[in-house]
Amino acid sequence: MNKQKNKPFTQLPSHAKLLQHFEKIKKLHMRRLFSVDPHRFDNFSLQQGDLLLDYSKNRVTKETISLLCDLAREANLEQWREHMFSGEKINNTENRAVLHTALRNCTDKPVYVDGKDVMPKIGAVIDKMQAFSEKIQSGEWKGFTGKSITDVVNIGIGGSDLGPRMVYEALKPYHYKNLLLHYVSNVDGAHIQCVLERLNPETTLFIIASKSFTTQETLSNAHVARNWLLDHMGQNQKATGKHFVAVSTNAKLVKAFGIDLHNMFEFWDWVGGRYSLWSAIGLSIVVAVGVDNFNKLLLGALEMDEHFQEAPFEQNMPVIMALLGIWYNNFFHAESYGILPYDDFLRSLPQYLEQADMESNGKSVDRYGNKVNYATGPIIWGTSGINGQHAFYQSLHQGTKMVPADFIVSMQTHTVFQEQHDIMISNVFAQTEALMRGRNLEETKANLLSTGRVLSGGDASIPHMVFEGNHPSNTILIKKLSPHSLGMLLALYEHKIFVQGIIWNLNSFDQWGVELGKQLAKRILDDIHQPFETTSHDSSTNALINYYHRTVGRRA
Repeated sequence: MNKQKNKPFTQLPSHAKLLQHFEKIKKLHMRRLFSVDPHRFDNFSLQQGDLLLDYSKNRVTKETISLLCDLAREANLEQWREHMFSGEKINNTENRAVLHTALRNCTDKPVYVDGKDVMPKIGAVIDKMQAFSEKIQSGEWKGFTGKSITDVVNIGIGGSDLGPRMVYEALKPYHYKNLLLHYVSNVDGAHIQCVLERLNPETTLFIIASKSFTTQETLSNAHVARNWLLDHMGQNQKATGKHFVAVSTNAKLVKAFGIDLHNMFEFWDWVGGRYSLWSAIGLSIVVAVGVDNFNKLLLGALEMDEHFQEAPFEQNMPVIMALLGIWYNNFFHAESYGILPYDDFLRSLPQYLEQADMESNGKSVDRYGNKVNYATGPIIWGTSGINGQHAFYQSLHQGTKMVPADFIVSMQTHTVFQEQHDIMISNVFAQTEALMRGRNLEETKANLLSTGRVLSGGDASIPHMVFEGNHPSNTILIKKLSPHSLGMLLALYEHKIFVQGIIWNLNSFDQWGVELGKQLAKRILDDIHQPFETTSHDSSTNALINYYHRTVGRRA
């Protein structure tokens, strides 16, 4: 793939202009921006389908947005976007295409990889997922003793767990009521033990989700599950085929495990793990909510894909969100970013986006192997909003670090508790207003006097009640959390991450940073199994391994 190498974005003309612009507005308070522009919300908000993005509470002007969009153009974002959607191998370190978007291409448009249209294979896998899930949901699929399945356990890790689990929780109102889904990822035996204790082996089915079928954590848990099953089935190996299916590309190892290859669901190396929930990795989602709702999830993502491809940068939701992140990360030097969903169904979204963002753009080497001299991906963190208010919002409002944040909320609730929903909505709007406006000394004094409180110490007694404000945030309003709107929301963040990776000149689709720890863990596991003292590591690691051995009684 012959492509012109991008310059570091710090060498682009628009970057120099942004630096000059930053010096002019870096101390400007958002109160001022709102006071001089009564139409600021109209000028700094976007709507696409069931999503509304209000980015008016950011430390930007029209000139800021214009210059940031120029930066994206000079970084060749339009060309890179086309390369991704057309199936070119933009994952250059692994020589792979990046085509999670093809998985939700619910159109007649072909998508080619190495000259072959991949859409027929994608359609065939979805059909197979539908047929399988309908057998589970109807009770037609029987376990080894002839009983229908009541519980399905997805065993995976990383993208094979975080995405499906997050979607499963988010779409709880759409679940089939006669099935329960469980997710096991942690190699700590406590995780799978706590799940298995609640299950009946005769009515439990396991989905083993591993592209290579060699992932240590996943296979360790899979063997525990199989041993548990066989212990209850008189060690009859035929039981495995009735209670296990696989999502993988390694037919040889799947068969060796005891799984019928008719029950292996395929996906491809152009599907990255953290972008794989749209693929057969989403099998547990289909089991939980049905193929119709899964297709609505895909259609929602497709709508955002088309918006991302077609909308001008200035009106492009993923592009605007990405550029705002660049503005804070690289000009204000904000080191972290908050994801704050005010929706209990979205409680796992922050954890999901931690992987999606930090595994994609948490890199210090550009796509061509050069060390970068600028900040790349921020630390992503967060939790459900109301709980966060009583945990870390003190620091957001009065701490010393800038933490831009996304506040996400559904306007219509799935519950019958409308008053509680109104309380939650009021908190979302209040928090973003408080972060933006703050409260100065005079307002603090007036507030105290209005409540009849006496200022015994004068002005010196109330600085802890003053809020500086000027803290940036986005508000994302979802009309109602549904498969379609969830698909839009997740694709929005995927494309935001892609845009930022292009501007930082990164390959957002590899994850070599996870490899070294895995390799060392294998070596250390071998050392743990040895009867003699370990001396092959540094003094700290040797001491820890040997102390572990003595503590658990394996060595004198």
